[in-house]
Amino acid sequence: MQHKLDAFARLLTIMDELREQCPWDRKQTFQSLRNLTIEETYELADAILEEDVPGIKEEIGDLMLHLVFYAKIADEQNSFNIADALNAVCDKLIKRHPHIYGDVKVKDEEEVKRNWEQLKLKEGKKSVLAGVPKSLPAMVKAYRMQEKTKQVGFEWDNAEQVWDKVEEEIQEFKETLEKDMPQARREEEFGDVLFSLINYARFVNIDPETALERINQKFKKRFEYIEANAPKDLNDMTLAEMDLLWEEAKNQ
Repeated sequence: MQHKLDAFARLLTIMDELREQCPWDRKQTFQSLRNLTIEETYELADAILEEDVPGIKEEIGDLMLHLVFYAKIADEQNSFNIADALNAVCDKLIKRHPHIYGDVKVKDEEEVKRNWEQLKLKEGKKSVLAGVPKSLPAMVKAYRMQEKTKQVGFEWDNAEQVWDKVEEEIQEFKETLEKDMPQARREEEFGDVLFSLINYARFVNIDPETALERINQKFKKRFEYIEANAPKDLNDMTLAEMDLLWEEAKNQ
């Protein structure tokens, strides 16, 4: 444990030194760091998806630096410091785990999740959806909202019911095309299709964001194979010619 504490103290010391001595670090604010932090978070997400353990280690360090940086700025403003932030999350964890730090009994993970959401409401949250960030990517946000409303009983009974809903939404979307409905209505119905598919994925234990990103990577790899092996400019090739290379890429 001590070597971990020493490493954290080393980072805090370096942060103090950079804030004092480096022109770039001195200039940074909450707002200027925001987009960089988002970028670092996605880099960590990429490393996790690729199961790149050395990359995960590196990106954890980069992200930790950002968190320490925000706390340093807040400390300079006499708002809070890193100890305040860490103690606050520790207090929250203890309060929201009464089955560990109290006398509450739980039988499984789902009951833990339900208790968590109920405790948040007792703490003053006005909605079970209050903790879902507005800036989350839409697919991740849909998945998280469905997870959270499940904890208060707003949930289908089984996957078959959810799939029936998927088919219903697909049919409603097709009707907007067949009946030449306004674009806004088509968009709404297409959104319903996506939302119901995300719900079905959740029921069959598939993370839709991860699943789609894996397909994105597969598509990228295969299309780059076409680009690398095309006998002529892609604009001069037929779809059938490109499809032959696509099939080659699938067999690589």
